[in-house]
Amino acid sequence: MGEVPADLQAVFAWIDAHADECIADLQELVRQPSISAQGVGLHECADLVEAQMRRDGLDARQHPLEGGPPVIVGHMTTPRSSKTMLCYSHYDVQPPEPLEAWDHGGPWSAAIVDGVMYGRGTTDNKSGVLAFNKAAKAFLATSGELPVNLKFIVEGEEEIGSLHLGPWVERNGALLEADGMHCLDGSVDTATELPDVSLGLKSVLFVELVVRGANADVHSLNFPLLPSPAWDLVRALNTIMDEQRRVLIDGWYEGLYELQEEDEAQLREKAERVDLDALKREWGITAFALGRDGVDAHRARQYEPTANIAGLVSGYTGPGSKTIVPNEARAKMDFRLVPHMRQEDAIAKLRAHLDAHGFGHVEVHGEARAEPPYKISVKEPMAQAVIEAALQVWGEKPIVNGVSAEGTILRHVWIPCVLTGFANPGANLHAPNENIRIADYVKGIKYAAAIMYAFGKQE
Repeated sequence: MGEVPADLQAVFAWIDAHADECIADLQELVRQPSISAQGVGLHECADLVEAQMRRDGLDARQHPLEGGPPVIVGHMTTPRSSKTMLCYSHYDVQPPEPLEAWDHGGPWSAAIVDGVMYGRGTTDNKSGVLAFNKAAKAFLATSGELPVNLKFIVEGEEEIGSLHLGPWVERNGALLEADGMHCLDGSVDTATELPDVSLGLKSVLFVELVVRGANADVHSLNFPLLPSPAWDLVRALNTIMDEQRRVLIDGWYEGLYELQEEDEAQLREKAERVDLDALKREWGITAFALGRDGVDAHRARQYEPTANIAGLVSGYTGPGSKTIVPNEARAKMDFRLVPHMRQEDAIAKLRAHLDAHGFGHVEVHGEARAEPPYKISVKEPMAQAVIEAALQVWGEKPIVNGVSAEGTILRHVWIPCVLTGFANPGANLHAPNENIRIADYVKGIKYAAAIMYAFGKQE
């Protein structure tokens, strides 16, 4: 570990001594389903989160969202610091399907096997919720006060784009005003097992392209006389990106964030410290696209806009053959937008591009509702606090990245925001057998405490 002050050492010791309590509370929370995509168990989980926070001596109040599940908000003050930190987390989880792919009792078992807890939400993000809670409780138990003024916000729709959070934030911005914000929703670097610290966000624009033809599938004997939605969609998609992965939509790259020297320095440092071959092994590939490697690979992953085809379907795809001309073709796409790109502008540019290339009949279904992209400097106090905390808990400097974090709140209340986390490699976020190593969970609580301590003492 890095140098740890005595009062923070006492907090770490309390966390170790109360690890069983922390583990039991995580099991209780994981065993409560809370699937935002399916509307399952959200209100019950909100009640449980509020009850757990109150049980730990923390301020917690539910606020109803129009059309969505409650958000839990808390505010606790201290005379030790003039700074306020907002702790963001979410209690909703991804759908657990396919259920048959789960071991250890299924997605809600919270079973512990060989020091690993299994269940949906063990990493994303219920362990993050409790890391904040237990870190705050540890300070109250050891010194009777917090090292920094804390605000908590725990929402229930992060996994579906925080659909109903924005209007509430717009009306209640004063409740969330803070000097810095961070989220423990991430993981450690695969190669080094040190925390990833991200200083910004690539936003995601989800779009579905639809092409329609006849009023029903028609015998393929009639292909010469029929429109072909599948071929039209393929041709339309082929105009969007070239073989070098460059997006061909007019104006797509105008006004993008320009990397500063500190950004290039972070990329060089990451290339020196991170073994990209470990990522290739994890993905089961021998080389990255376009032969990228080293600094170029890191730069592309963090700062390059993308146009990904996530799903493509038309007609019959079952066994054997079926002689039809499909009457419809659909493609689901996600565009990663880098800082300074606006979702509303991106949709308009996509629509104009398709029209200009003769694809005015291609429908574009998309909504600019996700968090906006943004970027902060590594010099921000929130960034420095997270880096110092990682050094204290892991004994090494974390891996600092350019972009990724929670932005729905930032539409309405600007707060320097950092995304980090403590999930182990192989945590299977969003997949069957999601898990958290118990030792990493306990370390994550210490990480949360160290961030609170470091941020509170900064000028």
